[in-house]
Amino acid sequence: MSRSAHPAGPRHADVLPEGHYSGPPADLNSLDPRVWSRTVRRNADGVVTVGGLDVAALAEEFGTPAYFLDEDDFRARCRAWKDAFGPDADVFYAGKAFLSRAIVRWLHEEGLHLDVCSGGELATALGAGMPAERIALHGNNKSTEEITRAVEAGVGRIVLDSFQEIVRVAHIAERLGKRQRVQIRVTVGVEAHTHEFIATAHEDQKFGIALADGQAAEAVRRALKLDGLELIGIHSHIGSQIFDMAGFEVSARRVVQLLTEVRDEHGIELPEIDLGGGLGIAYTSDDDPREPHEIARALGDIVARECAAAGLGVPRLSVEPGRAIVGPTAFTLYEVGTVKELEGLRTYVSVDGGMSDNIRTALYDAEYSVALVSRTSDAEPMLSRVVGKHCESGDIVVRDAFLPADVAPGDLLAVPATGAYCRSMASNYNHALRPPVVAVRNGEARVIVRRETEEDLLRLDVG
Repeated sequence: MSRSAHPAGPRHADVLPEGHYSGPPADLNSLDPRVWSRTVRRNADGVVTVGGLDVAALAEEFGTPAYFLDEDDFRARCRAWKDAFGPDADVFYAGKAFLSRAIVRWLHEEGLHLDVCSGGELATALGAGMPAERIALHGNNKSTEEITRAVEAGVGRIVLDSFQEIVRVAHIAERLGKRQRVQIRVTVGVEAHTHEFIATAHEDQKFGIALADGQAAEAVRRALKLDGLELIGIHSHIGSQIFDMAGFEVSARRVVQLLTEVRDEHGIELPEIDLGGGLGIAYTSDDDPREPHEIARALGDIVARECAAAGLGVPRLSVEPGRAIVGPTAFTLYEVGTVKELEGLRTYVSVDGGMSDNIRTALYDAEYSVALVSRTSDAEPMLSRVVGKHCESGDIVVRDAFLPADVAPGDLLAVPATGAYCRSMASNYNHALRPPVVAVRNGEARVIVRRETEEDLLRLDVG
């Protein structure tokens, strides 16, 4: 694939207004395995491949922008999490990260559970054949219809998020002649070291029932009195994209303290705790996430130690990785449209997608990596900002990155680690068409979520 060269000029590699990078990488053509999925390589022609297929051919067949998901990597990560926690724990994939019928089938085949947080996610899970008893329903404001469908289907647990919901779920279960298994979500007062919009365990936010002032203990009292509920445990989730295990240690200690209070007051030991998900992944080479076996050992040790100190039996542990499974398995492929150099600042490289397929940079100031993938280049590094085509100055895909100075219209760029919260949060802003998700495995590619069409947009517009 031939590409025209971009004229040489000042590269501004030492101008770093945002302070995200200390300098260009030693080799712009290298692909950090911590950031890219496991089957990604550069072939002899310098073109990046995934699952044995090169991106130029994939772009020709499926167009750009598009998400390419490494199925072997996804399945391997499912197995790694399941094996790390073993038979005495449950791994629930957090469907909000990215969910489709194909994903549900892979989860089922790999033996994972699934948590959902909306009627649409529940419909996808049930429609794709996930056994209901392996589904958990989350959400801070579940509708009567969503709860009814979940109870009718026989989901394995509903995570109660408010005092009103305790009564609502119990009433629906009793009306249907069932006893619904539930957990109570508590906010443990942990300030996770993450963006405030994805920190979920401090008191001043919408999720859960606070441990403070005895609210969680009162929620337990109310749940235990209702015939329609079988209280099986306590749920805690402290946030997302977390690398420091210290927050989980504090959370586990406070959850076990609540279990102790429940035993002392009611004479029962609740059999389960769920410490949520939120473990971080590598979006750039500066990120250093933990492996599943390290996380499993750390969480298991924390819970066992706290239970031993309280004289409690060790409850069955659940965790909810979503991003940690699907995030690293996909990249988004774009085509460069324009290259605009701002003297003394940086070069803006515009691609054919943007905030409609990845809102995280605009929403969370998220950082990503990016690489020229349709060829290699020996050109000097150029400080770049990869931006989208939407009518917003905040439409940024990668805020600060080094690309080869000869990057040009028609080149293909790929942004790795976009499997989580990109397609699931995609929009039709500016009436953009949401990209397809293409699964790649063993030299074959297949669409698992098709690209939207203009007919799709117009079909919803009833005039």
